[in-house]
Amino acid sequence: MATSSPPPAAAAARGALTEQKFSEMSPTLSEEVVEALHRGGFRRCTPVQAATIPHLLSHKDVAVDAATGSGKTLAFIVPVVEILRRRSSPPKSHEVLAVIVSPTRELSSQIYNVAQPFFATLKGVSSMLLVGGLDIKAELKRVDEEGANILVGTPGKLYDVMQREDALDFKNLEILILDEADRLLDMGFQKQVNFILSKLPKLRRTGLFSATQTKAVAELSKAGLRNPMRVEVKTEAKPTSKDAGQQELGPSKTPLGLRLEYMICEASKKSSQLVDFLVQNNGKKIMVYFATCACVDYWAVVLLLLNSLKGSPIIAYHGKMKQGPREKALASFSALSNGILVCTDVAARGLDIPSVDLIVQYDPPQDPNVFIHRAGRTARYDQEGDAIVFLLPKEDAYAEFLKLRGVPLTERECPSNTEDVVPQIRSAALEDRNVMEKGLRAFVSFVRAYKEHHCSYIFRWKDLEIGKLAMEYGLLQIPSMPEVKHHSLSLEGFIPVDDVDVTQIKYKDKAREKQRKKALKRKAEEEAQNPKPEKKRAREKPEKPKRKKTGKQRQSVQTKEDLDELAHEYRLLKKLKRGDIDEDEYEKLTGFGDSDGEASDGAASDLDEERGNKAQKKLKQRGKGRGGARKFEGKSKMRSKRR
Repeated sequence: MATSSPPPAAAAARGALTEQKFSEMSPTLSEEVVEALHRGGFRRCTPVQAATIPHLLSHKDVAVDAATGSGKTLAFIVPVVEILRRRSSPPKSHEVLAVIVSPTRELSSQIYNVAQPFFATLKGVSSMLLVGGLDIKAELKRVDEEGANILVGTPGKLYDVMQREDALDFKNLEILILDEADRLLDMGFQKQVNFILSKLPKLRRTGLFSATQTKAVAELSKAGLRNPMRVEVKTEAKPTSKDAGQQELGPSKTPLGLRLEYMICEASKKSSQLVDFLVQNNGKKIMVYFATCACVDYWAVVLLLLNSLKGSPIIAYHGKMKQGPREKALASFSALSNGILVCTDVAARGLDIPSVDLIVQYDPPQDPNVFIHRAGRTARYDQEGDAIVFLLPKEDAYAEFLKLRGVPLTERECPSNTEDVVPQIRSAALEDRNVMEKGLRAFVSFVRAYKEHHCSYIFRWKDLEIGKLAMEYGLLQIPSMPEVKHHSLSLEGFIPVDDVDVTQIKYKDKAREKQRKKALKRKAEEEAQNPKPEKKRAREKPEKPKRKKTGKQRQSVQTKEDLDELAHEYRLLKKLKRGDIDEDEYEKLTGFGDSDGEASDGAASDLDEERGNKAQKKLKQRGKGRGGARKFEGKSKMRSKRR
């Protein structure tokens, strides 16, 4: 794969725009497209546009890896329009010439809207947006009656339409664009993407755009692109005072105008620090990211009730909202000059919300790749912006981890004189059962999401200080959940509310309270009619003193563990032979794999030999345990003979 860097490099280092003007590009752009660009305020190219547009217009496939907010959308819309303009004759109504695929409805809609001024310059060419949320029968009818020459949509909807609708003709397709390719695969669209590729002609131009390059993206690139040009655009990391005198940080994955910070604070003070930070930045357009939908629902309600934030526009946005309210929330926040959007990672990628000043990552993302996508909602194109992530004391290694991944952060001191908002949150919970219940749901969902962190060696859920965390959420009581019951998590720091019966807390909404009382009355009547028989308490047996195990017993336990591990490795070996897993996965699962999954070509043979010796030695040691391993080995030989 050939590699290309954006010209000129010096200009890219100075700012988000190069000296390259759209009107002076080679190959030359049409007057209609240049005028449309000028009307939109685009006169000079970003580095990714300067590098990508000439390649696509020169009949080459491209695989583009560029920081979020770098102008990737125009980098493929302009070539799509120019390629279709060069056709000698107008297309038929159902002849599809271009397909643009993106992972979410919001991103597809955004691309479609951005592209409309450019599509309008093409005479006799129609476009259609195909996204989820609409009836498939109505969509198929519209496709059959109207047809389209340019399709923009999500892989799920495009898959449905291409599978069921024969009216569309893809034989003369000119160009395919896969936007946010890594996200397409992360969200489980591999099957749909492969189907779409199988239905399109191989003689076409293909553009694969992504902010992060993964193994899956590399495989997709091999399958869908022909000898592509690799376009990689990175900015230089800005050195901080802590990096002074150290080695250069090298390329960064962050937009050049983005200033990244992190703040370490105790769990019990975290919500107070958030409110203080929002008050300090009053008048700015801010996005605050939380771990789960339940957390968004809770904090969107709570923040509105706090005295210091009264009057501030606060809008909730997450993936479990219905499509109508979700679109309305996004449109409302986009139209604001200042306000707060409380959201999940559904708003982390692709969305181009105008003039966002500040990103607050209250909960770090489960997937570290999402971190930079969240931060990239600000400092877009040639603008500047700020982003901050809140970390607990035991999560401080995350900042160093991100720095090693090309995402440099500077530490912000945690102020000690902030107003404690927990009493206000608890007071709101005592007055309204809705607030109390939302808080409990948010707390439980956060703990369970924390268990799923990809960086589990940094975010260790068993180290969570549940007591302090419950104070941060302003809970009246710590919920009874398995994670608390069955694990010795720290309850230190929780101050219970005295003389409060949580069963008596009422809903402020009279209709809901009336419904709750009816349900309680019905339950009481059912219990009166069908009383539960009292369980007889079993007599408690005095605990017998535990005897110390003999050497023979300890050896027997160890042998069983060895046999179980050996059986596990044997099953993995069978999977490897059947082709269910590859050698890298086998090595990783058996504990012989390299932690990063990468090794230099020169060291590969030595590494394989060393792994083989280790594996052999390991199996021999287990074979000594009471002959069990030898029996297992004999069985495996018999099975291999049968095969």
